[in-house]
Amino acid sequence: MPIITLPDGSQRQFENPITIAEIAASIGAGLAKAAVAGKIDGNLVDTSTVIATDVQLAIITERDVEGLEIIRHSCAHLMAQAVKSLFPTAQVTIGPMIENGFFYDFAYEESFTPDDLVKIQAKMQQLVKQKLPITRSVKSRDEATKFFRERGEEYKAQIIESIPTNEELSLYQQGEFIDLCRGPHVPNTGKIKAFKLMKLAGAYWRGDSNNEMLQRIYGTAWASKKDLTDYLHRLEEAEKRDHRKLGKQLDLFHIQSEAPGMVFWHDKGWQIYLQIKSYIRKLLRDHDYQEVNTPQLVDRSLWEKSGHWDKFGDMIFSTSSENRDYAVKPMNCPCHIQIYNRGIKSYRDLPLRMAEFGSCHRNEPSGTLHGIMRIRNFVQDDAHIFCTEDQLQQEVSDFIDLLFKVYTDFGFNDIIIKLSTRPEQRVGDDVVWDKAEQALELALNNKKLDWDLQPGEGAFYGPKIEFVLKDCIGRLWQCGTIQVDFSMPGRLGAEYIANDGSKKVPVMLHRAILGSLERFIGILIEEHAGALPVWLSPVQVAILNITDAHADYTQTVAKNLTKSGFKVITDLRNEKIGFKIRENTLQKIPYLLIIGGREVEEQQVAVRLRNGEDKGSMSLETFIEQLNADIVNHV
Repeated sequence: MPIITLPDGSQRQFENPITIAEIAASIGAGLAKAAVAGKIDGNLVDTSTVIATDVQLAIITERDVEGLEIIRHSCAHLMAQAVKSLFPTAQVTIGPMIENGFFYDFAYEESFTPDDLVKIQAKMQQLVKQKLPITRSVKSRDEATKFFRERGEEYKAQIIESIPTNEELSLYQQGEFIDLCRGPHVPNTGKIKAFKLMKLAGAYWRGDSNNEMLQRIYGTAWASKKDLTDYLHRLEEAEKRDHRKLGKQLDLFHIQSEAPGMVFWHDKGWQIYLQIKSYIRKLLRDHDYQEVNTPQLVDRSLWEKSGHWDKFGDMIFSTSSENRDYAVKPMNCPCHIQIYNRGIKSYRDLPLRMAEFGSCHRNEPSGTLHGIMRIRNFVQDDAHIFCTEDQLQQEVSDFIDLLFKVYTDFGFNDIIIKLSTRPEQRVGDDVVWDKAEQALELALNNKKLDWDLQPGEGAFYGPKIEFVLKDCIGRLWQCGTIQVDFSMPGRLGAEYIANDGSKKVPVMLHRAILGSLERFIGILIEEHAGALPVWLSPVQVAILNITDAHADYTQTVAKNLTKSGFKVITDLRNEKIGFKIRENTLQKIPYLLIIGGREVEEQQVAVRLRNGEDKGSMSLETFIEQLNADIVNHV
């Protein structure tokens, strides 16, 4: 007589073994209809699973994160079934759930086309309407291998050979289609309500370029058609905001094959870069940070001592000279400790805050490079704080205040905060971990901030807080972080003299607000669709004359604005004013000043915004006051 304990603490007792589907039905018809899986004592299982003993049970629906993931994985199987139905000689390989969707890799002698995707999706919709039951069975290793080889599925046989011998092999069947899978899956194909096949790509078998090339089909799946529509709308918006297209359109930067993953900044893009750097540099001075600069090439021995040589491996660019091996620095922390170590430090010298706009290089795989968001050479707004354990909480608290000011000034107000605590494999004793985790938690709670706990997700060297930006179309960008480090200072010989005369190792806080400047600029471009706030715009004002007769006054206005410190261009081309307005509006310049006969006569400027709003005529002094207010208020 199993006793089932539900998430709310209530219990239900049944006389006989019972399936999760039957338990859901006993609770209510609505739950029975919504159920896609169950979670027994924390493990996800199919709704057909029979329960014969006392357990903790949660019914998983499409509203749960796990439920949506199961729907997506089941949709991958649905797509594979459709492909096998339409293209019987295609072999299925692997088809996992991924963020926002799924993919499946196929071995097929002909190339799939976009028209094939339309046919495959139509077939999937037919299979959904059939509400085919999805059932699980178990086979021995030999049975499963024979089964798939007899069906011409050699890749599945290879997958079985790579699975540990003590692992149970489960197969899932829907209609005539049978696939090797751990599961769980939705009860029937009718549970897969909203999906779309997105694109084709190539992929090597098992990700190894020495293996054969397969064909990958990507898709997205959601709990409802509304969710799917909203997602597709977000993709359309993201396409419009793509920083790579806007970077070209606005003449900000480019990347070329001769320097993969490296940015060629054009003048306008570099002005944005310098403005952000200047803004951060002033804040660092105001918050008592030293600014340093460290070498690009450092002997391999330092990276071995710090642990980065083993950790980063092939991602480190290296070179040799005079029988010495050097690393092109992948990060700044070991070099900052070298500066700290120059001279004896006392507890009176702490906290010591050390910042650097550090140029770092990492040999990211070429397939992961993405505009200026994921590159091989980047500059971090990096800083390290050396402090005592007792100073830890205050330093974290001060950093949070600084971080929120920066994000507010850049227009980001929706921040997700995550606290990651000790992993199983770690350095340092539990007493020190306790103190560090409590300091981070207390710093967050004292500011009455909402945060999510991520148990076991901390680094091996200490706990951390991550700050994730949510942009205007709902995308998440992990940028800021503060990490406690119990390992590296000791490994690299950092010490201070405590007030009792003993030598102690300082706590080291790794902290960044923007992350990499390149990536943050990419985020800003996409957040604002290229129409950056006035204070960040590489060109703040474009001055357009209506005829040549107004050119002298146009240039006088430009000189006065430039002397006042604003970024100004003039458009004196012999073109119609409507054409010039349209051209400069497409460049997303915040203010357009139109100079005609009336403006010359009255010594004024006609002000127009990039969104088309006409602000009318005003004196140049009044306009300068408006510009200054925009810059001071970061708008």
